[in-house]
Amino acid sequence: MTADPSLDRLANATLLVPFESTTAPRWILDGLADGLAGVCLFHNNIDLSQGPAELVALNRTLAEAADAPLISLDEEGGDVTRIGQAAGSDYPGNAALGAIDDPGLTEEVHAGLGAELRGLGLTLDLAPSVDVNTAADNPTIGTRSFGSDADLVARHAGAAVRGLQSAGIAAAAKHFPGHGATTQDSHLDLPVVDAPADVLRERELRPFRAAVQAGAQAVLTAHITLPALDVDGPATLSPTALAGLLRGELGFTGMVISDALEMDGVSGDIGVPEAAVRALQAGCDLLCLGRFRYADDVAAVRRAVTDAVRDGRLPAARLEEAAERTAQVRRWTARQPAPPADAPAAPGLEGARRAVRVEGVLPSAEELADPYVVELDAPAGIAVGEVPWGLSPWFPRTERIRAEHDSPRRVLARAQGRPLVAVVRDAHRYPDTRDFVEALCRARPDAVVVEMGLPVWRPECRAHVRSYGAARVNGQSVAELLGGVPAPVR
Repeated sequence: MTADPSLDRLANATLLVPFESTTAPRWILDGLADGLAGVCLFHNNIDLSQGPAELVALNRTLAEAADAPLISLDEEGGDVTRIGQAAGSDYPGNAALGAIDDPGLTEEVHAGLGAELRGLGLTLDLAPSVDVNTAADNPTIGTRSFGSDADLVARHAGAAVRGLQSAGIAAAAKHFPGHGATTQDSHLDLPVVDAPADVLRERELRPFRAAVQAGAQAVLTAHITLPALDVDGPATLSPTALAGLLRGELGFTGMVISDALEMDGVSGDIGVPEAAVRALQAGCDLLCLGRFRYADDVAAVRRAVTDAVRDGRLPAARLEEAAERTAQVRRWTARQPAPPADAPAAPGLEGARRAVRVEGVLPSAEELADPYVVELDAPAGIAVGEVPWGLSPWFPRTERIRAEHDSPRRVLARAQGRPLVAVVRDAHRYPDTRDFVEALCRARPDAVVVEMGLPVWRPECRAHVRSYGAARVNGQSVAELLGGVPAPVR
């Protein structure tokens, strides 16, 4: 079949694509010139070890390849960070901000984050996460949520959107219609949210309503199903979810972005090209392809979309509508003024300090001199990736272990004669970790336990310290309480 350049360009206008390296390959630059809506940066595109100059140069090259392309990333602050991948984030994360419950601080933190992203040359942030985390064992949201109360999350959803967009970064509230009540990871499965319709409307949808009212330029979908709302497949592929709930009930008129289409929750049975067609049919405007979908994959998706238009499966008017919505956001980003050179830094560390909670009696500085700090490792979620966490920058002799590879007896022997600090992350999700820590605390009731994930579980110990996140600033705020030495200058 003969290619139609105008149809190809229209399909390109709905694609947000990844690429391989820290420099822009020719296929990306040519694709942007041919109408690709934009790019999504991941860890493999960002190396800030020598400072921001390389990333700024990359983004300048991308911006010059087309008229205001969308240059995006997943930068939530807290545990999910791309610009903080080397040492952890300078922003405390949503759970910490929710624990403080100061929407003004949330807006200020996100304004600072947005200004940093603008300074690096980004234009679209796939954030904030406005899911209401009501499932304690949720494997994909957790500390990415502001909390488990819909009213609280709604307050901070609006504040985060306003903060990011005040700095000229388009915000994408996610994961619509709400991923917080799931116990499966949509990277691997299709989670089901099994709750009555009235509960879903008042709980899951409330923060999205607040984000829409705050003027969010975009909403990003979830690969979840909600039977009570007649969403019987992935919401990303559901006209009921996107046209009915999001545009109809919530009145959203902006750009709808799919979550990554390479995730099994949406494309595991049908493949990415077919998922792309169905997402456009359902009402998505911009298709995020995922991390590992490069030139050949992008071509296959474009071909599937154009074939669907020619076959009549995808109305040309729907594709034109999607392309226009992405163009509107591109025009919005082009109108935003550059952040002022003297913009104040975000109060990231201040926020992290305000979030820390202590239950029990914290030992004095003298009692905590030269502690034995042991971290019980926990697997990073797929969305989080391998980002440093813990207290080792402030306690250089920290030992990291896995509960299944060590024993409480050996740890107690190594800690003999020294204060004991055990550090965990989402211990409620790992029975081996809980058993290990309980054994330590039985033998050492003077132990301090630090929880750097959700503080769902607490052992019997002298003091339980809760940071509500594992970002670098969360770690520093805890280390300051425990008398840790200053970390090396970054």
